[in-house]
Amino acid sequence: MKISENVLEILGDTPLVRLDRFFPGRATLAVKLEYFNPGGSVKDRIGLSMIEAAEEAGDLEPGATIVEPTSGNTGLGLAMAATLKGYRLVCTVTDKVPLEKITLLKAYGAEVVICPAEVDPEDPSSYYKTAERIRDERGAFLPYQYYNQANPEAHYRSTGPEIWQQTDGRITHWVAGIGTGGTISGVARYLKEQNPDIRTIGVDPVGSVYRHFKECGELPPADQIRPYLIDGIGEDLLPESVWMDAIDEVITVDDRSAYQAVFELSHGEAIFTGSSGGAAAVAARQIAEPLTEDALVVTLFPDSGERYLSKLNDDWLQQHDLLP
Repeated sequence: MKISENVLEILGDTPLVRLDRFFPGRATLAVKLEYFNPGGSVKDRIGLSMIEAAEEAGDLEPGATIVEPTSGNTGLGLAMAATLKGYRLVCTVTDKVPLEKITLLKAYGAEVVICPAEVDPEDPSSYYKTAERIRDERGAFLPYQYYNQANPEAHYRSTGPEIWQQTDGRITHWVAGIGTGGTISGVARYLKEQNPDIRTIGVDPVGSVYRHFKECGELPPADQIRPYLIDGIGEDLLPESVWMDAIDEVITVDDRSAYQAVFELSHGEAIFTGSSGGAAAVAARQIAEPLTEDALVVTLFPDSGERYLSKLNDDWLQQHDLLP
């Protein structure tokens, strides 16, 4: 019989799909659909990876509490693993996180603490510092996806090899959003070990720090770091989980382009992703446009648009001037 012992055993091996309607050009553009993971996102991979790394290091004892600052998906990945392994979980999130994700976290048994989004990372009320305070007060373990090397290493071990095998080693360009940097970094390092000519392009929202850091070697001036509406990618700091040496270029995508791509994909390809997936698609198409028939551009959609229905509706989009 082929019966999995638990849902964590069906992680990975997510499908790769052509986007011929979204990009009817000469090159091939394909997307890895990570919402086929059991918890519905790419972060399922690192939730398990970070907990297993902590167990191996002796940082987690039976019944321990885990606390993590998250935009939602990493918390859900941690929640699944914590449930099956007998740990308690507290997630700190910003008030920018959609209600759907908060509700899902609670459904998996996580405690959720909501923090203001538009504060400095060092502000005591930020979701980073709130997680650190809870760690200290409760003696909890803080995986900290922004610094934990088990984050990019999970993708080096799984996502990267999957893409290499699924493309028969023909991939020429890897395009992915940069949030914590784990997905793009781990995949990029693996792919470049197979073929150093594969080019890696990071996708950054306008107002985030990554493009400026890649081009100038330092964080941008404070007045260039500003809020954006794209969920799940971009940062106002530089995490240790992003391996910049594995990324060749970073390009920016604005809110309007990302959200309009969400509906272009759903109406044209019957693929419904969130705004970070829309941003990745915009950037991947931009990269693919001048390329020839022998080019194969691969991008990744981290999750489904179903997690953002409180935003992906006419009222919210009109309020933020994002209607297609």
